Amino acid sequence: MQAVIPDINIDVVLSEEEWKSIQTDHESKVDNLVGQYLIERSQHKKNPVMDFLFQYYAFRPSMLKRWSPGFGTALEFSDVETLPDFEELKISDNKAWIDMDLFPERRIRSATWILEMLKNTQNSRPSFGCFGMHEWAMVYKAEKPRHNQVPLRMEPDELAEFVESRPLLCTHFDAFRFFTKPAQPMNRFELSRDTFSETEQPGCIHSNMDLYKWAFKLYPWVSSDLILEAFELALEARTIDMKASPYDLKDHGLEPIKIETEEGRKEYKALQEAIFEKGKPIREKIIVKLEKLLHSTEIFYSETMQGLAKGEKAIREGNIISHSVAKKSLSKWLK
Repeated sequence: MQAVIPDINIDVVLSEEEWKSIQTDHESKVDNLVGQYLIERSQHKKNPVMDFLFQYYAFRPSMLKRWSPGFGTALEFSDVETLPDFEELKISDNKAWIDMDLFPERRIRSATWILEMLKNTQNSRPSFGCFGMHEWAMVYKAEKPRHNQVPLRMEPDELAEFVESRPLLCTHFDAFRFFTKPAQPMNRFELSRDTFSETEQPGCIHSNMDLYKWAFKLYPWVSSDLILEAFELALEARTIDMKASPYDLKDHGLEPIKIETEEGRKEYKALQEAIFEKGKPIREKIIVKLEKLLHSTEIFYSETMQGLAKGEKAIREGNIISHSVAKKSLSKWLK
């Protein structure tokens, strides 16, 4: 019997012409964004924006380029060899879609945490008063700055004096954890890994940058189109982050946003507010996808447990007379 596409998982069916066009467009966009960077990286040239996006976030350019329709979309095809190459595809009657039954049970807990954190962030009031001081706190009174191959825009004593003149209002733990030891007690908020989801807020440059991370962590279940949208936001946010940093990056084409001046702080705040506005719909899309993903997996694993219980009951009551028959009965629930 041929498998049927379960309505609960499929929102749209794309013709072969449609999805191949989308796939080609996606690959072209990625090439345009990172192609020159990859050439320069092969020549051992540093890039303070792109290096961060592919090293700190650890999602390779080849994976960013590798297109997935995400769950909920079925692809019509004439030749199975032309389909996207990942194991989670289910094929039936010249259609292919991501099989929700293959979502690992061990990942449900982390996906649930991501969903709740994103919802908390989306519903929190944005704050725009940090002015990018986190990068300065990371080199405050440092014996050896983190990126010591790049010159600073100020002498260490002048830099320390500036940091001490401004409030540190960081709400993002993954930035705060890189503060120097002298800078950490100066932050207004106590941050920790345990309270990460409680202190995130949607105005934060790094929280919006991290939308890329939360999206790609669910590849191929989340579509490559959404992952790329989040990447483009992260690219813009990281560029602002580096321009507002204490590093002199003019040789990398990054003119400084001089947050040590009133004019520079106004410029940073305006850019931060723009990132916030762009991040809201992306975050909402990830939330919607995660809610549907977890709803589908909840149904699947509930049915699985019911099937296992029925199989075990049949064995106990003697209705299944051999181990091999019992195994067949149970296996249909585990496929």
